[in-house]
Amino acid sequence: MVAAALALVVSAVASGAHAERPLLPGVGPGDRRAPVDATAEPWNSIVRVQTNLAGRCTGALVGRHTVVTAGHCLFNPRTRRFLQASSLHVLFGYDRGEFTRHVTVARVATDPAYDPASATPKVAADWAVLTLSQPAPESAPPLPLSAGQLPPGTPVMLGGYSQDRAQILMADHDCHLLGESAGLLAHDCDATRGTSGGPLLVRTPRANGEGWSVAGVGVAAGPGPAVRNFAVPSARFAALLAKDSAAGQP
Repeated sequence: MVAAALALVVSAVASGAHAERPLLPGVGPGDRRAPVDATAEPWNSIVRVQTNLAGRCTGALVGRHTVVTAGHCLFNPRTRRFLQASSLHVLFGYDRGEFTRHVTVARVATDPAYDPASATPKVAADWAVLTLSQPAPESAPPLPLSAGQLPPGTPVMLGGYSQDRAQILMADHDCHLLGESAGLLAHDCDATRGTSGGPLLVRTPRANGEGWSVAGVGVAAGPGPAVRNFAVPSARFAALLAKDSAAGQP
C-alpha cells in the first residue's frame, strides 16, 4: 500500500514467549488495543479510508465535509504518484463489512513537502486532507483540532483499523505523549499497519463537559522493544483547514 518506511512499518522480531505470535510493528508485548464501538463517541468520528487498489487506512472527521488521514495512504507505489480523489472512499461506522455511510472524495490536499517516492521522505509532512463529496452523517460529529503544545505525559488515545483486526475498530485507551521528535509527536500508543491516519486523541474541556480533540494523525512506528510511535501534529494541517473555512469551503 505504501513505502515500507512510512506505513507504520519497522522490523519486529519475536522471541521467547512471543515466538508463536510475532509482535506487530508498533505494538508492544502487552498490546493494550481493544475493540471499541464504532457508533459511540469519539469513535463515531473515526472513519475507514479505502482505495480502489484495496488499500486501507484510518481517518478522522474534522469538518462536515473534511477528513484528515496520512498522506502515504494515498500513494500508489507503482505509478509513484498520489491517487486521484475519485479512487478514494470514506466509510463511516465500519464494522465487519457493514457501515452506516459511504461517501466519495471530491478533493485531496497533501503537503507539498511530502514526497513518498523520495529516498528520505519528510515524515513530518505525511498528512492529507480529504474533502468529501457529501456531508458526513449527523451521527458522526466532527472532532476539533487540539490547540497549543501538549507536554510529555499528556494522556492520549489512538484508534484505527489495524491489519490484524481490519474488520473492527481497535483502540489503545491508556497511552501517553512522550514528547516531540523531528517535527513529530512521539507517543506510546499500541498501533500497527492500517492505523495510519488514525487520530491521536486528547481530552479537551467543552461547555457541556469534556470531549476529545485531534492532536495529530498516526504515521509511523519506531524500533522496539519499547513502543515509541509517531504522529504528525495537527498544527501541520490546521492552517489549511482554517483557510478553507475562511473561504467558505466545506
